[in-house]
Amino acid sequence: MKDFKNAIIECVPNFSEGRNMNIIKQITDEIEKIEGIKLLDVDPGKATNRTVVTFVGNPNDVIEAAFQAIKKAGELIDMRTHKGEHPRMGTTDVCPLIPISGITTEETVAFAKMLGKRVGEELGIPVYLYEYASSNDYRKNLADIRSGEYEGFATKIVKPEWKPDYGKAVFNERSGATVIGVRDFLIAYNVNLNTTSTRRANAVAFDIRERGRTKKDEKGKIVKDANGEPIWEPGLLKSVKAIGWYIEEYGIAQISVNLTNMHVTPLHILFDTACERANARGLRVTGSELVGLVPLEAMLEAGKYFLRKQQRSVGVSDAELIKIAVASLGLNELTPFDPQKKIIEYRMRDTTAKKLVDMSLTSFAEETAKESPAPGGGSIAAYCGAMGAALGTMVANLSSHKKGWDARWEEFSNYAEQGQKMLTEFLYLVDEDTNAFNKIMLAFGLPKSNDEEKAARKAAIDAATVYAIEIPFRTMELALQSFDLAKKMAEIGIPNSVSDAAVGALCARTAIKGGYMNVRINAGDLKDDAKIKAILEKAEAINKAADAKEKEIWDFVLGKMK
Repeated sequence: MKDFKNAIIECVPNFSEGRNMNIIKQITDEIEKIEGIKLLDVDPGKATNRTVVTFVGNPNDVIEAAFQAIKKAGELIDMRTHKGEHPRMGTTDVCPLIPISGITTEETVAFAKMLGKRVGEELGIPVYLYEYASSNDYRKNLADIRSGEYEGFATKIVKPEWKPDYGKAVFNERSGATVIGVRDFLIAYNVNLNTTSTRRANAVAFDIRERGRTKKDEKGKIVKDANGEPIWEPGLLKSVKAIGWYIEEYGIAQISVNLTNMHVTPLHILFDTACERANARGLRVTGSELVGLVPLEAMLEAGKYFLRKQQRSVGVSDAELIKIAVASLGLNELTPFDPQKKIIEYRMRDTTAKKLVDMSLTSFAEETAKESPAPGGGSIAAYCGAMGAALGTMVANLSSHKKGWDARWEEFSNYAEQGQKMLTEFLYLVDEDTNAFNKIMLAFGLPKSNDEEKAARKAAIDAATVYAIEIPFRTMELALQSFDLAKKMAEIGIPNSVSDAAVGALCARTAIKGGYMNVRINAGDLKDDAKIKAILEKAEAINKAADAKEKEIWDFVLGKMK
């Protein structure tokens, strides 16, 4: 059987309690008790009386944490007295699993079924499988399963077509029923309106959601097909589920959205479309809020989208793109939006790890000067490459915004975006070169008391050494691209910054020369290895190309300065 030790799945259970923080804390405590689980977000809502919890870990740990949380919720929450704005059917209303890395959707389904079986059999809570875990088309959609909500489930559960996938077809009055499944990453998102009218919010929701609205005749009656079923008129956006509601806590109506595939309908398109439809109905969108976490990609793409609408360069840092996205989407209107807490990649990263690139310039220099071999020439070469790419990007951005060059903003924006990508990778290589050295040291520290251990130790040393060659070689490859950006900016960029472009080229040259020396010295006894020989040949070619490129840009820039 496949080992899922290094696989990561996300779990986003929705509990029917958003007001009693003591109950919520007891539930999340059960999650955090499981070793290997990282609790990423707890998002309670008073008006909805619902809390969305997000945590990640390897599949087995996630299943155990989810089971314990569902069990505790069943003990603490009584659905017989529950009231809230959000549709719901149980104490743990829905518990989706989302594959993140090292595991397929199909493999995640097996874990969802494992969890569903335990909940149904051990806790006596009826369980329905949905989305990718469902075996019936009419039970794939969460809204269809939840239709009738808690109040209607006593009647619904005894119908043959609504027999639970796990557990008995007997209504559990206290806990209700739970939906468990596997889905793609879902963005839970609310769009704020300048109205208190749920009906008007619903009108906009029906305009934009994929399902749309029921068709009506001139007299306002629902039009039905030959089978007596209502005919639906599709909405504007695919992979969008939406309803309107009034939130007493904020005193406004919202469009509550589940964005099920951000690659089909990006977050920024959803927002702009909601704005257009709201305006058409005499309403205004005043902002929005994210419930739970959002992928970094969604925020970066939103930032680029709004910058492009302004005809401004998108070749800026992630932090700047996020700032633009937050401002444009109005994510700070109701509560402060903290990227470190709301973006999933930021929540998952190890904040305890000491990174060179997070140091001040002074600290980095002093760290390098210490009597330790790392960080050394490889990390410094990569940092020189980063500064070269940064200078080329700077010239591109300045050129994009130059007065009188408005027609060329996109041309320079594309160059700036290329430079920003190179800069990001160079910064990664700064730390990774030191990490590569540390891998070699760890391999040398392995035991060697017998032939088997000696063989394993040699294999580990060789593998670590190959990696320590590949990292500076990547620095060389990237710096060669940076050379081309610097040259292009010297040729066509803003004239006053031609010297900046030239300094960027000199930084690229240093990165190539420094990377080349590290490749050579790390090759050592592996010079005859076929893979290493190929790298050495390519490194030699890049090293020679750097000399030619340096002279070319040097002569060009000096010629411009005459």
